[in-house]
Order: sequence, then structure tokens, then C-alpha cells
Amino acid sequence: MKFSSLSSSSAGNCFYVSNSKNNSSILVDCGISCKQVCEKLSLLKQKPENIKGIFITHEHADHTSGADVLARKLQIPIFATRGTIRNYPLCSQEDLINPIKNNETLKLGGMEIEAFSKSHDVEDPVSFKIQNSKKLSIVTDIGKNCKNVIDSISDCDSLIIEANHDIDMLQNGPYPFFLKKRIFSDEGHLSNFHSGISVLEHARSKLKKISLAHLSETNNTPKQALSTFKGLIKERRDLHPAISACPKFEQTSLTSV
Repeated sequence: MKFSSLSSSSAGNCFYVSNSKNNSSILVDCGISCKQVCEKLSLLKQKPENIKGIFITHEHADHTSGADVLARKLQIPIFATRGTIRNYPLCSQEDLINPIKNNETLKLGGMEIEAFSKSHDVEDPVSFKIQNSKKLSIVTDIGKNCKNVIDSISDCDSLIIEANHDIDMLQNGPYPFFLKKRIFSDEGHLSNFHSGISVLEHARSKLKKISLAHLSETNNTPKQALSTFKGLIKERRDLHPAISACPKFEQTSLTSV
């Protein structure tokens, strides 16, 4: 199993996971256009036609805006909770929309995809853990480290995790008070510090790869996120993952889980 971040920021999020044994793949979120998805996959030498499903975490546009066109063009089923389906027009071809429950596991393309609930300011958000012989957790848009998030972090071999903001940069930055309050809240976004603490306290030594995702362009930098995260992780002598920051618009190379 391999993965790539095709885009990761408040402007658009999309993660690609491929089962190299049978060339099947899925997307987790599709907040970029169909054209962008196809172009990025072409650069990775991957075929969009191999995508077996689009799994949506929640209804915010930076996670959903490209799903409709991509799903209809390639006849790809979309999977989302009923709360997400109610709150966003995911696809105008309704037979492509498939309701799922949080804490439900689906089998698709030789992979098991587990949806688990999380804390964010929408009706029924989920994150996903994907596995075949290895386990990848994709955990973004979370306000706090609830039990489901902790369990997912402790069980994965590779992890894509939100490191949205530097606390000082957000506190002293240009955002209005109401927006800062939302981001800091238990239904907002994880800071670099709290993201690092969650891994420091709960990851097992089998965790080998970490990708920091959903970095704020205004209240964070890749350098700051990596510095904070690595500074915390070094306290664990048994934990030596490769750590990288997902770029805002560019796809990352395909990485084995």
C-alpha cells in the first residue's frame, strides 16, 4: 500500500491511497478539481480510472469541492456519513452517494477502510484508517485528541496528521478573534504542539512515517511545524519515524506505508 498527499491546506485537501497488489486506489477527500486530481496522478504515473471510491471526512468545501465532477466523470462511488450528505451536495448523480456510519469498516480494492468519529465543527465528521498488511491513519480537521484519534495513532504504521498552526503565530496573527476562538476550540484544529504531543504520548515504535498536513498559510510554516514536532518526538528513544510536511498545492511522491 502506498500513499500521496495531492493537496493539503485550507485551499484544498486530497489524499491518495493505492493498493499496489491490484492497482486499486481510493481518495480521502477531494477538495481540488477533477482536472487537478488527474494531472497530479499523471505526474505520479497513476491512473484515475483505478480509483474505486472517494471517502469524504466532512462537508467543508476544502474537502469536497471536486468530488462531484470527478465522481460523475469516472463513475466513482462517494462514501460519507449521513450528516455530511445532508449538509453538502456531494454529487448531482445521487446513485453514486453511499452513506456510511462512523466506526464502520468497508472493504474496497483489497483494502479495509475504517471510518471513526472525531471532534470538528460539523454534524458528523470522520477520519479514516486504511489497511491491508500495513495500517495508514489520515487524521486532519480535529479539535482535540479524542479516544478514537488516540486509538488510531497508536495502531498505525504510517500517519498523516494535522499540524494546522503554531500557537504563538495564531495568537499574535491577523485573524479576527472569533476565528481564532474557533481554531483553538475543541471543534477546531490541532496545533503543531498538540499534534506532536499526541504522537509522543500514544504512538507505538512501529510508526515509521509521519506526514504533517493541513498547515495554515497564515499561522504556520513547514519549518516551524517540523521543528516543533521533531523537538517533541525526540523525547521518545524508541520512536524514529521519518517526518515530512505536506506542501500546500504540490503532490508528494508515492510512499510505502
